[in-house]
Amino acid sequence: MSNHYHLLIRVGTKPLASLMAPLLGGYGGYYNRRHRRSGYVFQNRYTSILCGADSYLLELVPYIHLNPLRANMIENLSALERYRWTGHAGMILGKHRRTWHEVDAILSLFGESRHRAVVAYRQFMSFAAETERIPNLSGGGLVRSYGGWETISRLRKEHISCIGDERIFGDAQFVEYALAQDELATELKSHLERSGWTLCKLTEKVCDVFDIEEQNLLRKARDNKLSLAKSLICYWGTNKLGLTAGEIARKLRITQPAVSYLTKKGFNYCHSNNVELEEFLP
Repeated sequence: MSNHYHLLIRVGTKPLASLMAPLLGGYGGYYNRRHRRSGYVFQNRYTSILCGADSYLLELVPYIHLNPLRANMIENLSALERYRWTGHAGMILGKHRRTWHEVDAILSLFGESRHRAVVAYRQFMSFAAETERIPNLSGGGLVRSYGGWETISRLRKEHISCIGDERIFGDAQFVEYALAQDELATELKSHLERSGWTLCKLTEKVCDVFDIEEQNLLRKARDNKLSLAKSLICYWGTNKLGLTAGEIARKLRITQPAVSYLTKKGFNYCHSNNVELEEFLP
């Protein structure tokens, strides 16, 4: 953008702060030398948003790439594909792509082959551009209430995990619930693993409860019972067993975006009906 930027970064063992410091300092020094000036280039500390699941990744992609379009800096999606200051052009055509720009991780969510993935990604972005809903991905929210990232980092070292400011991706109920459950998530996952819970066992149990033949899960979920069964497998698989969207997508033969959608549906059902995995599947 003209006065700020957005980056989607996958953090590994190196903390985010260790990545951002040389980036901001290095660019700031370069900019000052080029324009023969001194002082800070960026006014405030960067704002960071924690995205801990594939479910919300697809919210971030259009939010970041469509910023120039939303701000009327360019006319349409065709112009966005030629716009050099966004990763969108690199995703579609490989144009203006930087050496550090990883596109395969995102495109893999839309299809197995690159051609099909690009076609599906284009359709997804076109739909997002036409949608009025724009997620509010700014601000600190719950992160600030916990004392900032420094406090969260310290808590994690003490084996206390906080999900972060995911209120920006969903409703407040989801975030409050997730924060309350997150502290016990690791312990629960270990307990379920010791009890022999796997994706296969979860699928089998859900099918028993709903009286569904397991092979029917591979059909399109046109009836409510089949759709609900799939949504519970997706929700409990990702949030209770710690499985990836990719694993579940392969099991149910659906796309990862579909897993993300069904995961949210499963959460809403469990939260509205006060349903827990341990009680629902004895």
